[in-house]
Amino acid sequence: MKAVAFSVKPFEKEYLAKANQKKHDITLISNPLGVDTAVYAEGKNAVIVTEDDDLSAPVAEQLAALGIQFIVTRSAGTGHLDKTALTSHGIKIANIQNYPPGGPLLANEALQEIADQTIKSLDLWSLNKCVGQVCACAKDCNKTTPEKTV
Repeated sequence: MKAVAFSVKPFEKEYLAKANQKKHDITLISNPLGVDTAVYAEGKNAVIVTEDDDLSAPVAEQLAALGIQFIVTRSAGTGHLDKTALTSHGIKIANIQNYPPGGPLLANEALQEIADQTIKSLDLWSLNKCVGQVCACAKDCNKTTPEKTV
């Protein structure tokens, strides 16, 4: 899968590369996603974002016109996503799950877990499978096990 990751901080690059293991063609850029930078998604299947990125209706429309099919947010929250606009364009959305119980993770472990969950969503989508509990669509999409196809 071809993807572009927006708002990537220098310290995140190592974790995303380790999680990806060269499975997906991911372009890492530091620019935030917005109406002026959505063009960087041209030729990609997926966009990887953070809470700092603009995923409003106008940006959703731009991404859909560029052929984006998937968005993964590197956050547990989804309040920054216009889920209705994104899903109306047929764009599937995933977020990271909350950290497992048992206490807070160390900073490096947390960053690696975020990267791992981000890449796992891309892995499942590239196999035409459901992302399960990390599905974040506006219609409360199918939150079944990841093995179920979409």
